[in-house]
Amino acid sequence: MKAGIHPDYHPVVFEDSSTGRRFLTRSTATGTRTVEWEDGNTYPLLVVDVTSDSHPFWTGAQRILDTQGRVEKFQRKYGTRVPRGKA
Repeated sequence: MKAGIHPDYHPVVFEDSSTGRRFLTRSTATGTRTVEWEDGNTYPLLVVDVTSDSHPFWTGAQRILDTQGRVEKFQRKYGTRVPRGKA
């Protein structure tokens, strides 16, 4: 491999926003928040919507992820429509 062209990998804690589970791994991503890990060290914390802990492929269960209220936002913006000829 060529030297100096690869990004810097460093320890990072990822947190699943739907389950709250955290895991320590290496990544090139950085964050502004930090968290103290079980080993007493402080690492950057990245909160993600889906991980293997909550994804239906890995869990075998269906979940509805609406972390930002997208359905309610859509209904407020467009309301419920009545099909033509039914009003």
